[in-house]
Amino acid sequence: MGQVIVSLAAMFASLTLFIAGTSLLTTVVAVELGVDGLSTLQVGLVLGCHSVGFVIGSLFATRLVRRVGQVRSFAAFAAVACSASLIHPLFFDGALWAVLRVLVGFCAAGLIMVLESWISGRATHATRGALLGIYQVVFFFAAALGQYLVSLGETDDYPIYTIVAILIVMSLVPLALTRSEAPAPDTADRLRFRQLYALSPSGLLGGIAGGALVAGFSTLAPVYASDIGMSLAEVSRYMAFAVLATMAIQWPIGRLSDHFDRRLTVAAISTIATLAGIAAAVVGAHDLRVLYVATAPLFGLAACLYPISLSMVNDNMDRGDPISASAGLLLAYGVGTCIGPVAGAVFMQGLGPAGLFVFLAGVFAVYSLFVFWRGFTTPSVPVADQSRFVTIVAANTSPAILELDPRHELYMETPHIFDELHAGPAPGVEPAESSTNADRPGV
Repeated sequence: MGQVIVSLAAMFASLTLFIAGTSLLTTVVAVELGVDGLSTLQVGLVLGCHSVGFVIGSLFATRLVRRVGQVRSFAAFAAVACSASLIHPLFFDGALWAVLRVLVGFCAAGLIMVLESWISGRATHATRGALLGIYQVVFFFAAALGQYLVSLGETDDYPIYTIVAILIVMSLVPLALTRSEAPAPDTADRLRFRQLYALSPSGLLGGIAGGALVAGFSTLAPVYASDIGMSLAEVSRYMAFAVLATMAIQWPIGRLSDHFDRRLTVAAISTIATLAGIAAAVVGAHDLRVLYVATAPLFGLAACLYPISLSMVNDNMDRGDPISASAGLLLAYGVGTCIGPVAGAVFMQGLGPAGLFVFLAGVFAVYSLFVFWRGFTTPSVPVADQSRFVTIVAANTSPAILELDPRHELYMETPHIFDELHAGPAPGVEPAESSTNADRPGV
C-alpha cells in the first residue's frame, strides 16, 4: 500500500496544485465580475460557462488524450488554461471572459481526467478504497487552500492571476518528472437519463439538484459575500470555511444513509438544508455568525446529494457495471452545474444578494417534497439490501475516478455473472425465483 501511495505522490501533488489554482481563479473571477458593473444575471451566465466547458471536456477530451498521450495532452491543457487565466486582467469584457471560462472548464476536464485515470490505473483490490479516501482529502485540502490564497492580491490586479497561472503550470512538473507509466484512459459507458430515471427517479433528480446547488453556491457565494460588504480577506475565509465544513459533513451523512432508509435520510437532510437556506437569506447579511452556522449544513449537505443519489441508483441495480450508472449520473450532475449559476443569478437579480440562499433553499425544498412523495407512493429498498455509501466528490471530477468506487469490485471480479444476467436463463431452464429489486419501482 505504501509503495502505491509513494508512486502516486506526483499525481497527488499535481492534483493539489491544479485544484488550488482553479479554485482560486473561480472565486477571483466571481468577485471581480460582481464589482465591475455587470448585472447579476450576466455574472451568472459568465460563471456558468466554466461548467459548460467542463461538461464538453468530459465528453470529448478523451479523444485528444488517446491520440497524443497522457503527458503531452496534460501539457497542452495546462498551457491553454494558464494562458486563459493570464488574459483575464488584460481585457475586461464579459463576452471574452465567458469564452475564457469555457476554455478553462474544458482544459480542467482534460487535466482532471488524466490525473484521475493515472491514479485509478494504479489501484488494486486492496488499495482502491484507501486511494479514494486520500483523493477526497487532497481534493478538499487543495480547494480550501485555493480559497485562502484569494486574499493575496486584488481581483482587478495582475499578480493574483499570475498566482493562478503559476499553480496551474506547476501542476505539470510533478507529472512530467514521474517515472511511472501512464495508463491509457478508458472511455466510460454511460446509462442514459431515462435508464437512470427507471432505476431511481430520486437518484437522477438528486444528481441534477446536487450539481445545481454546489455550482450555484461555489460560484455565486463570493458575489454574495462581496455584495454584503465583506472584504476580500473575509470572502477568502468564508469560502474556505464552506469547503472544510463540506469535508467534515460527508462521512457522518454517509454513515446515516447506510443505517437508515436512504430516501428518508435524503429527505431529512434536504429539509434541514432548506431551513438553513432560509436562515441565511433572512439573517445572514446582518449576522455573520448565523451565515457561517447556516452555510455548514447548506453547502455541506448539497455536496452530499450526489453520493447519496449514486447510492440510491446502485440500490436498484441488479445487473450491469455500476460504473456506467455512475458515469451517467455524473453527466446529470454536470447538467445541474450548468443550471445552478444562471438560476441562482436570476434569483439574486430579482431579490438582491439574499436571492442566492432563496434559490438554494427552494431547490432543497422542491427535492425534499419530491422524495417524500416518492416515499409515500413507492416501496423503499430495505436497509439490509442497500448498497454501501461511498463518498465521491463530483465537483470538477471525471468518470476516471469512478474506477476507485469499491462497488465496482464485484463486477471486476465476476463479470460473467452480469453477462449471464443480461443473457437470461439458458434454453429450457426455468428462471429461478429472484430476491432482487428487479420488480420493484425505482426509488
